[in-house]
Amino acid sequence: MPAHNNQLPNAHFKKDWQGNAGACRVRTWFNQAGRKKSRRIAREKKAKAIFPRPTAGALRPVVRPPTQRYNFKTRLGRGFTLEELKAAGIPKKLAPTIGIAVDHRRRNRSEESLALNSKRLKEYKASLILFPRRTAKPKAGDSDAGELAMAKQFKGALMPITKEDKPLEMVSVTEEMKGFNAYQKLRTERMNVRQVGPRIKKAEEEAKKAEEEAKTAKMK
Repeated sequence: MPAHNNQLPNAHFKKDWQGNAGACRVRTWFNQAGRKKSRRIAREKKAKAIFPRPTAGALRPVVRPPTQRYNFKTRLGRGFTLEELKAAGIPKKLAPTIGIAVDHRRRNRSEESLALNSKRLKEYKASLILFPRRTAKPKAGDSDAGELAMAKQFKGALMPITKEDKPLEMVSVTEEMKGFNAYQKLRTERMNVRQVGPRIKKAEEEAKKAEEEAKTAKMK
């Protein structure tokens, strides 16, 4: 707002339809139908180029976002960890060649994520049809001719995340629950973690001191 008793601003910022050089500077979307057709043709070309691989790309793990604000949600991650591949029995060098994304930097912070993604890998491996690199020389693990003839390119989301609705379990509140102090428990456990080193050092010093006292007692 203007200061004091000045005139109110009357700038309407009209669109410059004509432009300084005669060209229209307003963004239009009259080619929407044409762009839609171009995207469809591009998708079809890509699907033919990567046949018989799935059109959605490589298989990705189910992860949780890192921050406290979003960690209750689940989304698709960058790639599977080496621990998850090992649990599913898939070599880390073979995984990228059969459509599995690998991220060697990611770590499993819980047994839940390790079990979930290893199960996801096993399900993918069970439904996988492996084409031989050379038709005349198939290797061990490649699918037979019958499965290869039945193979179709998978289109759409590859193993999408399914939400499981778990029923709420009602629990009666006990006196022990009412008397539990969560904040004090957290502070105590935090202090215990921080005092691991000093306590070990103190125990070693006391043991050394007791050993020296025993030696002096023998000498006397």
